[in-house]
Amino acid sequence: MVALRRPGAYHCGTSAAMDVIGGKWKIVILWALGERPHRFGGLRRTLDGVSEKVLAAHLREMEEDGIVRREDFDEVPPRVEYSLTPLGVSLNEALEPLGDWGERHVIGRSPTGGGTGGAPDPGEEDVPGEEERRPRAVR
Repeated sequence: MVALRRPGAYHCGTSAAMDVIGGKWKIVILWALGERPHRFGGLRRTLDGVSEKVLAAHLREMEEDGIVRREDFDEVPPRVEYSLTPLGVSLNEALEPLGDWGERHVIGRSPTGGGTGGAPDPGEEDVPGEEERRPRAVR
């Protein structure tokens, strides 16, 4: 189960969840492990730009929080595989609406879309069914 990092410091559930997924790479690690289990080296290659030290630290924290499972196979050479626990899967599912928002309001907007940094232009509203016509980005 998730260990409370800062007991009594949370004012809402979002604050507690952000404490678990805080860090530049944790959401991307969740995405990659949601696709399939990875060995450390494969995960590092998937996450272009992450250092070995940071990846190891994030995986260790995510394991302590109960969202990542580290399976150590008793083999020579050593083999370790990382995957999501049921809690990690549920966290990934909870983040899907956030990913959808990012696709719709940040990724799906042109860089010259009014200069609002992804925010809709005043008076602009979503067109019903627009999501079906736009190709979905890989999360």
